[in-house]
This record gives sequence, C-alpha cells and structure tokens, in this order.
Amino acid sequence: MGFFDGLKREKRDIDLISQQSQFESENSSDLREEVDSEELIEVIERPAVQSPAQEIPAPPLKTYKDKAPVKHVIGQTKIIAIINQKGGVGKSTTAVNLAAALGSLGKQVLLVDLDPQGNSSSGLGVMKSQIRNCIYDVLLNDEPIEEVIIPDICEGVDIVPATINLAGAEVELVTEMARENRLKDATGSLRGKYDFILIDCPPALGLLTINALVAADKLIIPIQCEFYALEGVTKLLDSMKRVKSRLNPTLDIYGVLLTMYDGRTTLSRQVVEEVRNYFGKSVFKTLIPRTVKLSEAPSYGQAIITYDPAGKGALAYMDLAKEVIQRG
Repeated sequence: MGFFDGLKREKRDIDLISQQSQFESENSSDLREEVDSEELIEVIERPAVQSPAQEIPAPPLKTYKDKAPVKHVIGQTKIIAIINQKGGVGKSTTAVNLAAALGSLGKQVLLVDLDPQGNSSSGLGVMKSQIRNCIYDVLLNDEPIEEVIIPDICEGVDIVPATINLAGAEVELVTEMARENRLKDATGSLRGKYDFILIDCPPALGLLTINALVAADKLIIPIQCEFYALEGVTKLLDSMKRVKSRLNPTLDIYGVLLTMYDGRTTLSRQVVEEVRNYFGKSVFKTLIPRTVKLSEAPSYGQAIITYDPAGKGALAYMDLAKEVIQRG
C-alpha cells in the first residue's frame, strides 16, 4: 500500500504543477494582449498655449509745466560747467551725484547733459527711447529750453537730456551764426529759477565745450588720481583763458576735484600732493573715493545717495555739495 500511495501523491503533484503552469501561461497571454492594446492607443501631444506677456508701459515723461512748486526763494543762479578734455575722469559721475546731493540739501538744480554719450541722462534713469527733444534741438532748432526740461527726475533736480543726435552738432554748429553763444542764450531765461545749473561737458575741446565755457560762470575740473592726472589740463586752462579774454570775462575756476582716490596707494597720495601744489586753494578738500557702488549706481538709473546712501561715495558727494554751497 505504501508504494501505491506514493505514486498517487506524485501524480497529484504533477497535476498541480501542470495546472499552475497553464494558469501562468494564460495570464501572460492576457498581459501581452493588454500591452498590445495599450500600444495601439494614439498619444497626441499638444503644445502648451502661452498667454502673451503683458508689457507694462513706462510712464510718460513729465514736462516743465508739471514741475513741483519751489518751496524757497532762489537767489543768484550759479552756472557751473564740469569739464576736462580727458575722458574717464568722473565728469558725468560728478555731474549726476553732485546735482542729486545739492537737491537733497534743499537746492533747485538743473543738470544740462551736453555729452553726446548721454551718460548723465541714463545715469538718472531717463529712457532715451522716450525723449522727443533734447539739448540738440535747443542748440540747432531754436527749441525753448523749457520745452526740453524733464522736471523732478530726483529730489530738487531737473534735467535737460542728451541723445546721440548731439554727436552731429559739432559739425552743424560750424556754419551757424553766433555758434559760441547758443547755450548761453538758451540758459539765460532760467536765471532766477534754479540755484545751480550744472553742465556735463564732453571729453573734447570742440564747439560744444566752447558753448559750455561761454555759458558758465565757473568751472569744476575733475582730475583722476592717476599717473596722467595733469595731462591735458594745460590745454584746458589755455582754452579757458582765451574764452575769458574774448567771450566770457566772468569765467573762472570754481574748484578742482580729485576723483577715484585710493588712500592705500602711494600714487594716489602723490597725485593729491602734486595737484594741491599746482592749484593751491582751488582744490576741494573732499576726495571722491574709488568704490564699486559708484560704478554700479548708473546701471540702476540712480544717484549714489539713493543707491547706497550710507556708502563712502554718497558721503563724499554730500561733503562736496556742502563745500560747493559754502564757496557761494
């Protein structure tokens, strides 16, 4: 009996194994059918529809008629040209930041951008694509300067902007009558309306610079604290003397400003000593330091006293503004 019982158990095991394998094969075939049926499904990809970006239009530029009322009595207007025929000495930086510093001290300031590069305009956040008329139209198209002024560009500061059109003014002015007096005639109507009119001059001694020399009462000469600091200053002084003797008897040096000063270097200290020995008391006591923030501020369309009010550059230009006011 034991032998036949063993055969029966083996037969049952064989039957169970065959049933299990048959079940697995049926299930696998069902799975293949499901996979095949899924493969037959067509997948359609549709590109995502992006809603068009809505550009926020820039606010229109204000006109002189929109200027905020002046809260103090304005005395004698001082027209100061910031000038040096050498480029890269900090003329536009000084024009923008001195104007903003004077404005923050309660003065009414007009900044005239006379440089075709228009760095003073862009440095105060003026979008050149929005400018309809600029200083070029004042000099050559007899446009009233009030029609070109953009008021309240920052506290107490208005600006007469410049565009690339000004680059052709040097040639076009040659054939014009009274070409040296164009800027003087235009700014004459603004005396008594501003405490200071600052003129940012181009790095050349052409007709635009001559116009600035004739229109100005005084000059501020920025000098970089580098090896070639006094290069070209002699020619500038010669031009100033010729203009003073023939066209503008009141023209004089208001002050010499040392810029990009780095007290860690011997060279900067030597240049400061040399310039002070040459110009004497005309040199401002304030030294404008070389800082990264002063270089960054124009890219944000802000003066340094707005961009980094507690920084060394802002404090230096505030001290310079106080010196300018004290000199009267």
